[in-house]
Amino acid sequence: MKGFFLYWFLIISLFLINGCVQENPDPEPIENETLQLVEAFPNLPFNRPLEILHAGDDSDRIFVVEQRGVISVFPNQAEAEEKGTFLNLVNQVNDSGNEEGLLGLAFHPEYADNGFFYVNYTASNPARTVISRFRVSPSDPDKADAQSETVLLEIEQPFTNHNGGKLAFGPEGYLYIAVGDGGSGGDPQGNGQNRETLLGSLLRIDVDAQAGDLNYAIPEDNPFVGNGEGFREEIFAYGLRNVWKFSFDTESNLLWAADVGQNRYEEISLIENGGNYGWNTMEGFECFEPASACETEGLELPVWAYDHSEGDGSVTGGYVYRGSALPDLAGRYIYADFISGKIWALDVTDRSNPTNTELMQAPFPVAAFGLDPSNELLICGFDGKIYRLEYQAAD
Repeated sequence: MKGFFLYWFLIISLFLINGCVQENPDPEPIENETLQLVEAFPNLPFNRPLEILHAGDDSDRIFVVEQRGVISVFPNQAEAEEKGTFLNLVNQVNDSGNEEGLLGLAFHPEYADNGFFYVNYTASNPARTVISRFRVSPSDPDKADAQSETVLLEIEQPFTNHNGGKLAFGPEGYLYIAVGDGGSGGDPQGNGQNRETLLGSLLRIDVDAQAGDLNYAIPEDNPFVGNGEGFREEIFAYGLRNVWKFSFDTESNLLWAADVGQNRYEEISLIENGGNYGWNTMEGFECFEPASACETEGLELPVWAYDHSEGDGSVTGGYVYRGSALPDLAGRYIYADFISGKIWALDVTDRSNPTNTELMQAPFPVAAFGLDPSNELLICGFDGKIYRLEYQAAD
């Protein structure tokens, strides 16, 4: 309970102090209709839900990850009244820090055949990130085999914050893993620009093969394969502070990442193989260390960044919308700010002149977006509820 009050104290403090930098550009309105948030599963409460997805197995089920270490499963029906526990990792997950816990879930692209899924959680003694594979129970599709864990990768964590946590399979079938810079503030260990550590990076591994004593293999086109400088070959991109959610556009396959800023800027980037995204040399489009005249050659700039002048303070990545219920949003990247609850639609059709439209402001911290089996958006609120976006005719 003490941690709960500290958490909300920090949020309120951010709202009070973030008023000292330049204003964000005025958003463009969505014409003719407005959007509203509707409870997607009004009979089902959750405890700090931070990931929501389906298994891609045509079962029309929804899975919700709770930070404490529980994965729930239930039918994709608004009237659903009961949820089952798919997997309970409470006894092995360390969620004592505000950014620790069970942070990621991804189903294997061939889950319907092999039953494999992957989780990302923090553990203690020693403090570390754990990437593991489990399989579904052979006798119950709504239960995981809790004894089937195979640890693929462990990463030591020097501090309790900046653990990233998102997992997702790319279009080529490799598993991508978001890893924060190790925590504290300002990247004191310089992990963002250090390719000899996995911290501060987006990793990519092949979970369908094994190499040497690893429980996975390195994709042949990872950028640092075979290097002689001690760079970790799992790294796909680096110079990232704390990516809180990334996603692939299901149409273009572009990889979108939302990187949480230090104290001035939140940024959205399009991630490319081998890219250096600048942290801690830069934050957003500005120098961070040093504070001016930093060396920017070779750094990939974000496609969009916003400041904290309007009470925003922590970006929550989303998805490029490819559903059918909200046609005005087609092709736009939908994302939010965890602190303010604002939800935006970003259009980067013209990379040199992107447009960012504020859709609404949720009255709760927006922890995550997800997709249902029809590619419609779902939203995890830290008020313990799951929401959908729906049109409402304008007056």
